[in-house]
Amino acid sequence: MIIAKLHKPVFIILLALCITPFIGAGSALVMGALFSITLGNPFAELSQKASKWMLKLAVMGLGFAVDFNQVIEVGRSSLVLTIVSITAIIGLGEILTQVFKLNRNTGVLISFGTAICGGSAIAAMAPVIKAKDHEVAVALGIVFLLNGVGLLLFPAIGHYFELTQEQFGLWAALAIHDTSSVVGASATYGAVALSIATTVKLTRAMWIIPYTTLAGVFMRSDEKASIPLFIVGFLLAALINTYVPSLSSYWELINIAAKQILVMTLFLIGSGLSLSVLKQAGIKPFLMAVILWIVVSSVILLLIIDGFI
Repeated sequence: MIIAKLHKPVFIILLALCITPFIGAGSALVMGALFSITLGNPFAELSQKASKWMLKLAVMGLGFAVDFNQVIEVGRSSLVLTIVSITAIIGLGEILTQVFKLNRNTGVLISFGTAICGGSAIAAMAPVIKAKDHEVAVALGIVFLLNGVGLLLFPAIGHYFELTQEQFGLWAALAIHDTSSVVGASATYGAVALSIATTVKLTRAMWIIPYTTLAGVFMRSDEKASIPLFIVGFLLAALINTYVPSLSSYWELINIAAKQILVMTLFLIGSGLSLSVLKQAGIKPFLMAVILWIVVSSVILLLIIDGFI
């Protein structure tokens, strides 16, 4: 009875703690997940909706610490790498789908989410390939789990291999699924890593459109994807930050607020984890996704360490 009465207040208090500088991105995610698994999320539907909007606000706010010229340079210099890597990951995913004898749509969604930007890519591809609700749920659940692992493990691995902030930012952007975990992991590594990771990841996310369009041609689908508006917001913020330097003190405050909103967002994302999500994933799709992710992460890390990218 006492636990039931304190359930909602404790959840709100923990969320409020994420506003403070005492709770980091990884801690917030773990805290939210543990609370949800042990006690359940008392605001499950609201948390899901709020986390999506808060993530968009956070990403746009982070743009106020990014140089717009850097965004253009990253997009230009990584064009070939982006096309080759996305295509290779999707191709490897197709092979693993056949090896594990998975449902085709589930395999495509997992591969697409791994290749570009996790949940956003899955949501964009799902209607194009006419994926069923349970196929989308499985792909999203698996990506959600791996996002949490990436957020917690990547900074430690980066320090172990003594990656520079530039190297880590690039690795995180190319190897972690969702924008939220990319930003969270790189934020704990350093400001430069955060700037590079956010820029590379959002530049990569723009490739949702050509790849879903290509998939639509093969699937003879009329569904089309569009550029997520928060990416446009990020670009506008970077543009303002670069060409209106006289208000840099205000842009810095917005950026600080965005980082704390991100921490709160990760708590809410973590609170979306439940035993039902874990069960729904299934062992074969999960193994396929893990193997794909390990191969992709390892190859990219080796290429970065050896100076090839």
